[in-house]
Amino acid sequence: MYKVLVTDPIAEQGIEILKKQRDIQVDVKLKIKPEELKSIIGNYDALIVRSETKVTADIIEAGNNLKVIGRAGVGVDNIDVISASKKGIIVMNTPEGNTISTAEHTMSMIMALSRNIPQADLSVKSKKWERKKYMGVELYGKILGIIGLGRVGKEVAIRAKSFGMEIIAYDPYLSADMARKLEIRLVSLDELISKADYITVHTPLTKETKYLIGEKEIAKMKDGVRLINCARGGIIDERALLNGLKSGKVAGAALDVYETEPPPPDFPLFNLENVILTPHLGASTEEAQISVAVSIANQIIEVLRGGVVRNAVNAPAIPADILNQMKPYIDLSEILGKILVQIIEGFIRNIKIEYMGQIINYNTSFLTLSVVKGILTPIIKEPVNFVNAPLILKERNILVSESKSSEITHYTNFIKLEIITDKGKKFSIAGTVFGKENTRIVEIGHYDIDLEPAGNMLIIYNLDKPGLVGNIGTILGKEKINIASLQMARKVSGGDAITILTVDSMVDEEILKKLAKVENIKEVKFVKL
Repeated sequence: MYKVLVTDPIAEQGIEILKKQRDIQVDVKLKIKPEELKSIIGNYDALIVRSETKVTADIIEAGNNLKVIGRAGVGVDNIDVISASKKGIIVMNTPEGNTISTAEHTMSMIMALSRNIPQADLSVKSKKWERKKYMGVELYGKILGIIGLGRVGKEVAIRAKSFGMEIIAYDPYLSADMARKLEIRLVSLDELISKADYITVHTPLTKETKYLIGEKEIAKMKDGVRLINCARGGIIDERALLNGLKSGKVAGAALDVYETEPPPPDFPLFNLENVILTPHLGASTEEAQISVAVSIANQIIEVLRGGVVRNAVNAPAIPADILNQMKPYIDLSEILGKILVQIIEGFIRNIKIEYMGQIINYNTSFLTLSVVKGILTPIIKEPVNFVNAPLILKERNILVSESKSSEITHYTNFIKLEIITDKGKKFSIAGTVFGKENTRIVEIGHYDIDLEPAGNMLIIYNLDKPGLVGNIGTILGKEKINIASLQMARKVSGGDAITILTVDSMVDEEILKKLAKVENIKEVKFVKL
């Protein structure tokens, strides 16, 4: 008999599915205190939560029988995934459950913004009759710019078409073929910003998308543009938005998410009539709550019975002895993918992975999935795992191939990754593991290196000329960025070279631009692991 504990409210339909299973006992204990949860979690095989319960490291440590933690929703910020992974506990979520709800909420915001519905409602309830004041605009014939064509972005596009809107989209990681199938025109971010009458964002919040829409972008927009954000707070710079709304450049905005949630009492957008604000309601529908409850119940049942693991946000359940042997190479594979995807240019078309040496005796499919996970994680809004990675690749028309050779050259084990973009350019990286856990990057492009990957790295392509390192150090020093390590590689003296620095902090876009202007520097990339 498997025992399942539910500590947050989920739809009754999910609970009923669990109760109907003859081999499962389900207990519902809401608003449970952390100490009580810690004292009883060892009795359970599975835990189901939403966002209220904080599944901390000490609770996970006490879960001696715990096999799986299920999140009825998308975000797993309240679960210590690292601790769960170390203990071999699967953490899974339900990323598809709120897709329709969020898309519909986005369309609701667009409609309300166009016809001033909340403002007009408040006016009538105040016993006023202000028809002229709340003159609206039609959606028909207007251009909707969608930034991010993931699950939600696609559903928004489908619904907006039914209103006769023209759809343009920016998604640097969606293939042109897939866009054509969706009958959506892919454009550059600049073109979308300058042509759209409405702009809605549906991307994850990353260092690339933080303040993706700021003062400069708003200045390029059409007069009277309308902005919608039901994705993540911080993609639109709220201060820049405030200025755009006050100046009249932006006719209106509708926000469901904020940089700080809930917004502080002095939040300046509270005072503007041409702004619609909702309290993060994207997934708050009865249907979405039923969907995530039913999904997580079925996923838990499958895992407990040894079936397919769906929507796992951490490593799959691999036998412990195999995992111990493969883990350094699983980590290396993901690191190679994460680094290379941040230095390529263009859309990914092909991923080629080469395994050499004794490593071919392992099940390299786990390593290939780790490479793919590393590549997709920085660029995809939805959580990427070993189950959904192949589907995401298929959706984006990205081909993956692997080759194996038992030949041992310089290294006992060697993994090489190559990405080919739509521009026909090839980018490559290779690595190995010394001893048990000493991960090393040994090639970037055609340069031989010996790099221990770190959290923050600057990769600089330059000419091999005197004084370069000093100029780089001067700029970073002025910005109070400490250099942890530095190495250079070249083929011939005075020719093309690569300089790699590991640094103790983030390097923002402005600093990268300063470095790019240094004499003999051709290109600068910042990589975050």
